[in-house]
Amino acid sequence: MAPQNVKKIVLAYSGGLDTSVILPWLKDNYPGCKVIAFAAELGQGDELDGIKAKALASGADKCIVKDLREEFARDYCFPMLRAGAVYEHHYLLGTSIARPLIAKYQVEVARAEGADAVSHGATGKGNDQVRFELTYMALGPDLKIIAPWKDDRFQLRSREAAIEYAREKGVPIAQTKKKIYSRDRNLWHISHEGADLEDPGNEPMDNLWVMSVPVSKAPGKAEMVTVGFETGTPVSVNGRRLAAHAIIEKLNEIGGRHGVGQTDLVENRLVGMKSRGAYETPGGTILLTAIRGLESLCLERDTMHFKQQVALKYADLVYYGQWFHPLREALDTFVTAVEKNVTGTVKLRLFKGRATVAGVESPKSLFRQDLASFTMGAEYDGKDAIGFIKLFGLPMKVHALVNKE
Repeated sequence: MAPQNVKKIVLAYSGGLDTSVILPWLKDNYPGCKVIAFAAELGQGDELDGIKAKALASGADKCIVKDLREEFARDYCFPMLRAGAVYEHHYLLGTSIARPLIAKYQVEVARAEGADAVSHGATGKGNDQVRFELTYMALGPDLKIIAPWKDDRFQLRSREAAIEYAREKGVPIAQTKKKIYSRDRNLWHISHEGADLEDPGNEPMDNLWVMSVPVSKAPGKAEMVTVGFETGTPVSVNGRRLAAHAIIEKLNEIGGRHGVGQTDLVENRLVGMKSRGAYETPGGTILLTAIRGLESLCLERDTMHFKQQVALKYADLVYYGQWFHPLREALDTFVTAVEKNVTGTVKLRLFKGRATVAGVESPKSLFRQDLASFTMGAEYDGKDAIGFIKLFGLPMKVHALVNKE
């Protein structure tokens, strides 16, 4: 049931197809209600060009655009990177991590503007509805939530219908019935869904990729890049210190020209169905490869192995929209403690879609050449292993004796 007595709504507005049609729909279905379009600059490239004029022309009473790139990189992407969060082996969570930040600022705008409701354009079949609404509940529990896709009055149940509605309302959109990919872009990645991708039997076409070149067209010569870290946080590229968002932008540029970070994935959505998407995360892939290489040098075994378990839970929390959950905050405390010695530089080789570690250096390295060498030295007596192996293997030996035929 639609919320009643709504006077002012803050809509998460991207200028894409869904929110472009939802804006006039809100004006039609909530007569006399003010609608504020809120757009977050998260590194979408030129997608926000002219967005204020477009929002006002589409019926918004006001449009607020806020540049959140630095906060997004520093306080969202990098903590997720330090945790090592990857969903179902491959998805680096680019859309998932952005939604809580957008929703957070929607709540802040609602407070500042005296709004009593917030709204989003996520469908009733996807994950984003959960991510937006959990954040509203955590930060603005008193605000009404308007989700048009779950309103019986909303009849635009397909992207084709939405395109037709946009034409009727005179709303300018980039999508056509022949060019109908659903894309979400920010600093960390760009996702592609819909159209031919809805059939997992179809290979992504070369013209799909936006941030990176097709691997088949990547240069035939490798490129080296060096990333510097301090306590698990990226601080420099090729020896030059940069702001958080500038690091990601630079690595997107470098990795993109080598086709690094392309993923084709059938994933399990939170709402219970499988979906297929193609993702580009060139800078994020380089950073994840780099920090794993540095951690291999700086973390001792038990901590490193337990952190891998934490990374799985952390990824679920991000994917499920639980960024403001107390467990995520507690896990960040653990990760911060673990990463205190993850400082150093990583050299990577980029070639034909791959980023591989080519060298790692750290003042906190736990690697000891005198211990790792095949040459026995004073630091390690091979005879010590005799008793260790006997005790370590005792349960297996007893099991074998009891079950011997």
